[in-house]
Amino acid sequence: MHILSPSYWPQPATPYESEALDFCKAWQSGQTEFVLHTSGSTGTPKPIRLTRAQMQASARLTGQTLDLQAGDAALVCLNIRYVAGTMMLVRGLELGLPMTLLEPSSNPLEHLDPTTSHFAFTALVPLQLQTILEQSPDKLPILNGMKAILVGGAATSMALEKALQVITAPVFATYGMTETVSHIALRRLNGPDASAIFKALDGVTLGTDERGCLHITSAATNFERVQTNDVVELLDNLHFRLLGRADAIINSGGVKLQPELIEQRISQVLTNYGLSHRVIIAGLPDEQLGQRVVAFIELIHSTPSESFWQAWETAEADIRQTIGKYVIPKDVIIVPNFAETPTGKIDRRATVANYLDQSPS
Repeated sequence: MHILSPSYWPQPATPYESEALDFCKAWQSGQTEFVLHTSGSTGTPKPIRLTRAQMQASARLTGQTLDLQAGDAALVCLNIRYVAGTMMLVRGLELGLPMTLLEPSSNPLEHLDPTTSHFAFTALVPLQLQTILEQSPDKLPILNGMKAILVGGAATSMALEKALQVITAPVFATYGMTETVSHIALRRLNGPDASAIFKALDGVTLGTDERGCLHITSAATNFERVQTNDVVELLDNLHFRLLGRADAIINSGGVKLQPELIEQRISQVLTNYGLSHRVIIAGLPDEQLGQRVVAFIELIHSTPSESFWQAWETAEADIRQTIGKYVIPKDVIIVPNFAETPTGKIDRRATVANYLDQSPS
Protein backbone atom coordinates (compact mmCIF):
# COMPACT_ATOMS: atom_id res chain seq x y z
CA MET A 1 0.00 0.00 0.00
CA HIS A 2 1.26 3.46 -0.87
CA ILE A 3 -0.30 6.79 0.11
CA LEU A 4 0.05 9.47 -2.57
CA SER A 5 -0.69 13.14 -2.10
CA PRO A 6 -0.17 15.98 -4.59
CA SER A 7 2.13 17.58 -2.01
CA TYR A 8 3.83 14.52 -0.47
CA TRP A 9 5.72 11.70 -2.14
CA PRO A 10 6.80 8.90 0.25
CA GLN A 11 9.60 6.54 -0.70
CA PRO A 12 8.29 3.70 -2.92
CA ALA A 13 8.63 0.17 -1.56
CA THR A 14 8.06 -1.80 -4.78
CA PRO A 15 8.82 -1.40 -8.51
CA TYR A 16 5.10 -0.83 -9.13
CA GLU A 17 4.96 1.99 -6.57
CA SER A 18 8.11 3.46 -8.12
CA GLU A 19 6.46 3.41 -11.55
CA ALA A 20 3.40 5.22 -10.19
CA LEU A 21 5.57 7.79 -8.46
CA ASP A 22 7.55 8.39 -11.66
CA PHE A 23 4.31 9.17 -13.50
CA CYS A 24 3.15 11.55 -10.76
CA LYS A 25 6.47 13.40 -10.79
CA ALA A 26 6.38 13.65 -14.59
CA TRP A 27 2.86 15.05 -14.38
CA GLN A 28 3.80 17.61 -11.76
CA SER A 29 6.84 18.63 -13.77
CA GLY A 30 4.46 19.82 -16.51
CA GLN A 31 5.12 17.07 -19.06
CA THR A 32 2.85 17.78 -22.02
CA GLU A 33 2.54 14.36 -23.72
CA PHE A 34 2.20 10.81 -22.50
CA VAL A 35 2.19 7.48 -24.37
CA LEU A 36 -0.32 4.87 -23.20
CA HIS A 37 -1.16 1.48 -24.68
CA THR A 38 -4.52 0.02 -25.66
CA SER A 39 -5.64 -3.14 -23.88
CA GLY A 40 -5.57 -5.35 -26.96
CA SER A 41 -9.11 -6.66 -26.51
CA THR A 42 -10.02 -5.96 -30.15
CA GLY A 43 -6.61 -6.41 -31.76
CA THR A 44 -2.89 -5.98 -31.20
CA PRO A 45 -2.11 -3.52 -28.37
CA LYS A 46 -0.88 -0.23 -29.78
CA PRO A 47 0.61 2.95 -28.37
CA ILE A 48 -1.60 6.04 -28.16
CA ARG A 49 -0.12 9.50 -27.63
CA LEU A 50 -2.26 11.71 -25.39
CA THR A 51 -1.73 15.34 -24.49
CA ARG A 52 -1.81 16.77 -21.00
CA ALA A 53 -4.79 18.95 -21.99
CA GLN A 54 -6.81 15.90 -23.07
CA MET A 55 -6.11 14.10 -19.81
CA GLN A 56 -6.91 17.19 -17.74
CA ALA A 57 -10.22 17.63 -19.57
CA SER A 58 -11.19 14.02 -18.88
CA ALA A 59 -10.21 14.21 -15.19
CA ARG A 60 -12.09 17.44 -14.59
CA LEU A 61 -15.21 16.13 -16.32
CA THR A 62 -15.20 13.03 -14.11
CA GLY A 63 -14.83 15.21 -11.05
CA GLN A 64 -17.71 17.41 -12.14
CA THR A 65 -19.96 14.45 -12.98
CA LEU A 66 -19.35 12.60 -9.70
CA ASP A 67 -19.10 15.71 -7.48
CA LEU A 68 -15.57 14.91 -6.39
CA GLN A 69 -14.05 17.60 -4.20
CA ALA A 70 -10.48 18.37 -3.11
CA GLY A 71 -9.72 16.21 -0.09
CA ASP A 72 -11.95 13.30 -1.16
CA ALA A 73 -9.89 10.12 -0.77
CA ALA A 74 -9.44 7.86 -3.82
CA LEU A 75 -8.54 4.18 -3.91
CA VAL A 76 -6.30 3.44 -6.92
CA CYS A 77 -6.23 -0.31 -7.57
CA LEU A 78 -6.29 -0.56 -11.37
CA ASN A 79 -3.17 -1.19 -13.42
CA ILE A 80 -1.48 2.18 -13.93
CA ARG A 81 0.14 0.89 -17.14
CA TYR A 82 -3.22 1.31 -18.91
CA VAL A 83 -5.48 4.29 -19.31
CA ALA A 84 -7.98 3.46 -16.55
CA GLY A 85 -5.28 3.25 -13.88
CA THR A 86 -3.29 6.17 -15.25
CA MET A 87 -6.37 8.38 -15.23
CA MET A 88 -7.02 7.53 -11.57
CA LEU A 89 -3.61 9.08 -10.84
CA VAL A 90 -4.39 12.11 -13.01
CA ARG A 91 -7.73 12.64 -11.26
CA GLY A 92 -6.00 12.54 -7.91
CA LEU A 93 -3.39 15.06 -9.02
CA GLU A 94 -5.76 17.40 -10.84
CA LEU A 95 -8.64 17.29 -8.35
CA GLY A 96 -6.59 17.23 -5.15
CA LEU A 97 -7.62 13.74 -4.07
CA PRO A 98 -5.37 11.92 -1.58
CA MET A 99 -4.70 8.52 -3.15
CA THR A 100 -4.14 5.08 -1.66
CA LEU A 101 -2.26 3.06 -4.27
CA LEU A 102 -2.62 -0.73 -4.24
CA GLU A 103 -0.92 -3.03 -6.71
CA PRO A 104 -3.69 -4.64 -8.81
CA SER A 105 -5.18 -7.85 -7.41
CA SER A 106 -8.46 -9.71 -7.71
CA ASN A 107 -9.50 -8.51 -4.24
CA PRO A 108 -8.09 -5.03 -3.55
CA LEU A 109 -9.99 -4.71 -0.27
CA GLU A 110 -8.73 -7.99 1.20
CA HIS A 111 -6.26 -6.42 3.62
CA LEU A 112 -8.15 -3.19 4.39
CA ASP A 113 -9.91 -2.64 7.72
CA PRO A 114 -13.55 -1.64 7.10
CA THR A 115 -13.61 0.33 10.35
CA THR A 116 -10.70 2.58 9.40
CA SER A 117 -10.61 2.56 5.58
CA HIS A 118 -12.64 5.42 4.13
CA PHE A 119 -12.69 6.40 0.47
CA ALA A 120 -14.94 8.65 -1.61
CA PHE A 121 -14.11 7.17 -4.99
CA THR A 122 -12.61 4.16 -6.75
CA ALA A 123 -12.60 2.35 -10.08
CA LEU A 124 -12.66 -1.44 -10.41
CA VAL A 125 -12.81 -4.07 -13.11
CA PRO A 126 -15.79 -6.48 -12.86
CA LEU A 127 -13.63 -9.35 -11.56
CA GLN A 128 -12.45 -7.23 -8.62
CA LEU A 129 -15.96 -6.23 -7.65
CA GLN A 130 -17.23 -9.80 -8.01
CA THR A 131 -14.40 -11.15 -5.85
CA ILE A 132 -15.02 -8.55 -3.13
CA LEU A 133 -18.71 -9.40 -2.97
CA GLU A 134 -18.11 -13.17 -2.97
CA GLN A 135 -15.05 -13.42 -0.73
CA SER A 136 -15.12 -10.32 1.47
CA PRO A 137 -18.72 -9.34 2.28
CA ASP A 138 -17.38 -7.83 5.52
CA LYS A 139 -15.73 -5.11 3.38
CA LEU A 140 -19.11 -3.85 2.14
CA PRO A 141 -18.98 -0.79 4.47
CA ILE A 142 -15.91 0.43 2.53
CA LEU A 143 -17.88 0.37 -0.72
CA ASN A 144 -21.03 1.82 0.83
CA GLY A 145 -19.12 4.81 2.15
CA MET A 146 -18.16 6.03 -1.32
CA LYS A 147 -19.62 8.83 -3.43
CA ALA A 148 -19.18 6.74 -6.56
CA ILE A 149 -17.75 3.42 -7.76
CA LEU A 150 -16.80 3.03 -11.41
CA VAL A 151 -16.75 -0.43 -13.03
CA GLY A 152 -15.10 -0.76 -16.42
CA GLY A 153 -12.51 -2.49 -18.56
CA ALA A 154 -14.94 -5.29 -19.41
CA ALA A 155 -18.68 -5.85 -19.55
CA THR A 156 -20.50 -6.56 -16.30
CA SER A 157 -22.33 -9.88 -16.28
CA MET A 158 -25.99 -10.28 -15.42
CA ALA A 159 -24.97 -12.22 -12.32
CA LEU A 160 -22.68 -9.43 -11.13
CA GLU A 161 -25.30 -6.75 -11.76
CA LYS A 162 -27.71 -8.76 -9.62
CA ALA A 163 -25.13 -9.30 -6.85
CA LEU A 164 -24.03 -5.67 -6.61
CA GLN A 165 -27.51 -4.51 -5.64
CA VAL A 166 -26.39 -4.92 -2.01
CA ILE A 167 -24.15 -1.86 -2.49
CA THR A 168 -25.87 1.39 -1.47
CA ALA A 169 -23.24 3.72 -2.97
CA PRO A 170 -23.80 4.61 -6.65
CA VAL A 171 -22.14 2.08 -8.96
CA PHE A 172 -21.63 3.03 -12.61
CA ALA A 173 -20.59 1.03 -15.66
CA THR A 174 -18.24 3.04 -17.84
CA TYR A 175 -17.94 3.34 -21.61
CA GLY A 176 -14.71 4.55 -23.10
CA MET A 177 -11.31 3.58 -24.43
CA THR A 178 -7.72 4.77 -24.53
CA GLU A 179 -8.46 7.01 -27.52
CA THR A 180 -11.20 8.83 -25.55
CA VAL A 181 -8.96 9.09 -22.46
CA SER A 182 -11.04 6.73 -20.31
CA HIS A 183 -14.83 6.98 -19.99
CA ILE A 184 -17.08 9.37 -21.91
CA ALA A 185 -20.40 7.84 -20.78
CA LEU A 186 -21.83 6.13 -17.70
CA ARG A 187 -24.82 3.98 -16.81
CA ARG A 188 -26.09 3.33 -13.29
CA LEU A 189 -25.92 -0.33 -12.27
CA ASN A 190 -27.70 -0.32 -8.91
CA GLY A 191 -30.63 1.18 -7.09
CA PRO A 192 -33.85 2.65 -8.50
CA ASP A 193 -31.90 4.59 -11.16
CA ALA A 194 -30.28 1.49 -12.64
CA SER A 195 -30.47 1.49 -16.43
CA ALA A 196 -29.32 -0.37 -19.54
CA ILE A 197 -28.76 2.99 -21.24
CA PHE A 198 -25.47 4.89 -21.24
CA LYS A 199 -25.56 8.68 -20.80
CA ALA A 200 -22.75 10.78 -22.27
CA LEU A 201 -20.91 13.18 -20.00
CA ASP A 202 -21.30 16.94 -20.52
CA GLY A 203 -19.60 18.28 -23.62
CA VAL A 204 -19.42 14.89 -25.38
CA THR A 205 -20.90 14.78 -28.89
CA LEU A 206 -22.14 11.42 -30.19
CA GLY A 207 -23.12 10.14 -33.62
CA THR A 208 -23.11 6.98 -35.72
CA ASP A 209 -21.68 5.99 -39.09
CA GLU A 210 -23.37 3.99 -41.85
CA ARG A 211 -22.80 0.74 -39.90
CA GLY A 212 -24.54 2.09 -36.82
CA CYS A 213 -21.18 2.35 -35.01
CA LEU A 214 -20.66 5.11 -32.47
CA HIS A 215 -18.35 8.06 -33.02
CA ILE A 216 -17.29 10.44 -30.27
CA THR A 217 -16.04 14.02 -30.13
CA SER A 218 -15.04 15.82 -26.92
CA ALA A 219 -12.34 17.89 -25.28
CA ALA A 220 -10.75 14.62 -24.17
CA THR A 221 -10.40 13.59 -27.84
CA ASN A 222 -8.86 16.98 -28.63
CA PHE A 223 -12.15 17.73 -30.43
CA GLU A 224 -11.27 15.17 -33.08
CA ARG A 225 -13.83 12.52 -34.02
CA VAL A 226 -13.01 9.06 -32.70
CA GLN A 227 -14.75 6.37 -34.74
CA THR A 228 -15.44 3.14 -32.88
CA ASN A 229 -16.48 -0.33 -34.04
CA ASP A 230 -19.19 -0.47 -31.36
CA VAL A 231 -22.68 -0.93 -32.74
CA VAL A 232 -25.17 1.14 -30.74
CA GLU A 233 -28.79 2.16 -30.66
CA LEU A 234 -28.45 5.94 -30.46
CA LEU A 235 -31.57 7.14 -28.67
CA ASP A 236 -30.77 10.87 -28.78
CA ASN A 237 -27.68 13.07 -28.69
CA LEU A 238 -26.83 11.96 -25.13
CA HIS A 239 -28.13 8.40 -24.66
CA PHE A 240 -27.26 5.10 -26.31
CA ARG A 241 -27.65 1.37 -25.84
CA LEU A 242 -24.52 -0.68 -26.53
CA LEU A 243 -25.34 -3.62 -28.82
CA GLY A 244 -21.95 -5.13 -29.62
CA ARG A 245 -18.91 -4.99 -31.88
CA ALA A 246 -19.22 -4.66 -35.64
CA ASP A 247 -16.19 -6.90 -36.07
CA ALA A 248 -17.86 -9.63 -33.98
CA ILE A 249 -20.92 -9.95 -36.22
CA ILE A 250 -21.59 -13.52 -37.40
CA ASN A 251 -22.83 -14.15 -40.95
CA SER A 252 -24.68 -17.47 -40.82
CA GLY A 253 -26.45 -18.49 -43.99
CA GLY A 254 -26.65 -14.84 -45.08
CA VAL A 255 -28.20 -13.70 -41.78
CA LYS A 256 -26.06 -11.25 -39.80
CA LEU A 257 -26.16 -11.85 -36.05
CA GLN A 258 -24.87 -9.71 -33.18
CA PRO A 259 -23.36 -12.25 -30.73
CA GLU A 260 -23.55 -9.96 -27.69
CA LEU A 261 -27.36 -9.88 -27.87
CA ILE A 262 -27.48 -13.69 -27.78
CA GLU A 263 -25.00 -13.76 -24.91
CA GLN A 264 -27.17 -11.38 -22.90
CA ARG A 265 -30.23 -13.62 -23.28
CA ILE A 266 -28.28 -16.72 -22.24
CA SER A 267 -26.58 -14.96 -19.31
CA GLN A 268 -29.92 -13.71 -18.03
CA VAL A 269 -31.37 -17.23 -18.01
CA LEU A 270 -28.27 -18.68 -16.34
CA THR A 271 -28.46 -15.98 -13.68
CA ASN A 272 -32.11 -16.84 -13.05
CA TYR A 273 -30.96 -20.41 -12.37
CA GLY A 274 -28.27 -19.20 -9.99
CA LEU A 275 -25.46 -19.92 -12.46
CA SER A 276 -22.68 -17.45 -13.28
CA HIS A 277 -20.80 -19.16 -16.12
CA ARG A 278 -19.36 -16.79 -18.71
CA VAL A 279 -20.59 -17.18 -22.28
CA ILE A 280 -19.15 -16.37 -25.69
CA ILE A 281 -21.17 -16.69 -28.88
CA ALA A 282 -18.97 -17.15 -31.93
CA GLY A 283 -19.12 -18.20 -35.56
CA LEU A 284 -17.12 -21.25 -36.60
CA PRO A 285 -16.44 -22.17 -40.25
CA ASP A 286 -19.27 -24.17 -41.85
CA GLU A 287 -19.40 -25.47 -45.42
CA GLN A 288 -23.14 -24.83 -45.82
CA LEU A 289 -23.75 -21.74 -43.68
CA GLY A 290 -20.39 -20.02 -44.01
CA GLN A 291 -20.41 -19.66 -40.22
CA ARG A 292 -22.39 -21.69 -37.73
CA VAL A 293 -23.39 -20.18 -34.41
CA VAL A 294 -21.82 -21.90 -31.40
CA ALA A 295 -21.74 -21.14 -27.68
CA PHE A 296 -18.53 -21.34 -25.64
CA ILE A 297 -19.26 -21.87 -21.94
CA GLU A 298 -16.57 -21.37 -19.31
CA LEU A 299 -16.75 -24.14 -16.73
CA ILE A 300 -13.76 -24.12 -14.40
CA HIS A 301 -12.92 -27.49 -12.78
CA SER A 302 -16.34 -28.94 -13.56
CA THR A 303 -18.58 -30.54 -16.12
CA PRO A 304 -22.08 -29.26 -16.93
CA SER A 305 -24.58 -30.01 -14.17
CA GLU A 306 -28.16 -31.11 -14.65
CA SER A 307 -29.29 -27.61 -13.67
CA PHE A 308 -27.05 -26.18 -16.39
CA TRP A 309 -28.74 -28.27 -19.08
CA GLN A 310 -32.16 -27.31 -17.70
CA ALA A 311 -31.10 -23.67 -17.92
CA TRP A 312 -29.79 -24.24 -21.42
CA GLU A 313 -33.14 -25.63 -22.61
CA THR A 314 -34.82 -22.55 -21.13
CA ALA A 315 -32.28 -20.29 -22.86
CA GLU A 316 -32.93 -21.96 -26.22
CA ALA A 317 -36.66 -21.40 -25.80
CA ASP A 318 -36.07 -17.79 -24.81
CA ILE A 319 -33.84 -17.14 -27.84
CA ARG A 320 -36.34 -18.80 -30.17
CA GLN A 321 -39.11 -16.54 -28.86
CA THR A 322 -37.24 -13.23 -28.57
CA ILE A 323 -34.73 -13.31 -31.44
CA GLY A 324 -35.49 -16.29 -33.69
CA LYS A 325 -34.78 -19.98 -34.09
CA TYR A 326 -31.93 -19.34 -36.55
CA VAL A 327 -29.95 -17.73 -33.72
CA ILE A 328 -29.95 -20.78 -31.41
CA PRO A 329 -26.37 -22.09 -31.12
CA LYS A 330 -25.75 -25.29 -33.08
CA ASP A 331 -23.18 -26.53 -30.56
CA VAL A 332 -22.27 -25.97 -26.90
CA ILE A 333 -18.50 -26.03 -26.40
CA ILE A 334 -17.22 -26.35 -22.83
CA VAL A 335 -13.81 -24.81 -22.09
CA PRO A 336 -12.06 -24.56 -18.69
CA ASN A 337 -11.28 -20.87 -19.04
CA PHE A 338 -11.52 -18.01 -21.49
CA ALA A 339 -8.45 -16.17 -22.74
CA GLU A 340 -8.16 -12.67 -21.30
CA THR A 341 -6.28 -9.48 -22.07
CA PRO A 342 -3.89 -7.95 -19.49
CA THR A 343 -6.75 -5.69 -18.31
CA GLY A 344 -9.12 -8.61 -17.66
CA LYS A 345 -11.31 -8.40 -20.75
CA ILE A 346 -12.43 -11.61 -22.44
CA ASP A 347 -10.31 -12.13 -25.55
CA ARG A 348 -12.84 -13.63 -27.95
CA ARG A 349 -10.44 -14.19 -30.80
CA ALA A 350 -7.85 -15.93 -28.67
CA THR A 351 -10.47 -18.11 -26.95
CA VAL A 352 -11.83 -19.32 -30.29
CA ALA A 353 -8.34 -19.70 -31.75
CA ASN A 354 -7.19 -21.77 -28.76
CA TYR A 355 -10.15 -24.11 -29.24
CA LEU A 356 -9.53 -24.50 -32.97
CA ASP A 357 -5.82 -25.13 -32.38
CA GLN A 358 -6.64 -27.92 -29.93
CA SER A 359 -9.37 -29.50 -32.03
CA PRO A 360 -8.56 -32.38 -34.35
CA SER A 361 -8.37 -31.23 -37.97
